[in-house]
Amino acid sequence: MRKLKLQVQMTLDGYIAGPNGEMDWMTCPWTPDLEAYVGEITEPVDTILLGRKLAEGFIPYWASVAAQAEHPEVAAGQKFTETPKVVFSRTLAESAWENTVLAQDLIQEINQLKQQTGGDLITYGGATFVSSLIQHGLIDEYHLLINPVAIGQGMPIFQELTQYQPLTLVQTRAFACGIVLMQYVNKREA
Repeated sequence: MRKLKLQVQMTLDGYIAGPNGEMDWMTCPWTPDLEAYVGEITEPVDTILLGRKLAEGFIPYWASVAAQAEHPEVAAGQKFTETPKVVFSRTLAESAWENTVLAQDLIQEINQLKQQTGGDLITYGGATFVSSLIQHGLIDEYHLLINPVAIGQGMPIFQELTQYQPLTLVQTRAFACGIVLMQYVNKREA
C-alpha cells in the first residue's frame, strides 16, 4: 500500500506559517545535508497532494523554476512540475494547471490513491488542508523540519484533533543549517 508523507517546515512552537501566512521565519539557505535528505524522501513519490490555497502558489512557482535552466533549484522544479498532482478544492470546477486533477472527498480520494499501485504520496501544506489530513488519520509518515525560531502565534496543524493519535519516533537529525528533523510514523504503520 502506498504511504502518504507529510514534509513540512515548522517553528519550534508548532506553527507552519505566521498568523497571515508569513514564511519569513524559515531558515535559508538549506545546507547540502538537508537537501539530500529531502531528495531521499521525495524520490519514491509519484503523486503530490495539495489543498487549493497552497496549489495556487506552489504549482506556478515550481513551474517557473523548472523553466529556468540556470536556476539553482531547477531539478526540484522539474520534479514538482512533472509529478502528477491532486488538488483538493470545494470551490474549483476545473484544474487551471497541467498534470493536475481536482478532488473533493478527502477521505475517499486519499484512501483510493493509497490502494493503487505506484510510489508514495506526499503533501507539503497548507495549514487547513494538513489539519484535515491529520484529523482523519490519513498521514502515514511525518517529516517535521523544525526551524530554530519561535514566533508566538501563527497557523498550527494539530489543532483539529479530537482524539489522541499515537505516533512512533523513527529518527531525529540535526542539519548543519540548524533545522532539526523529527520523523514519526502513525502507530498503525510501525
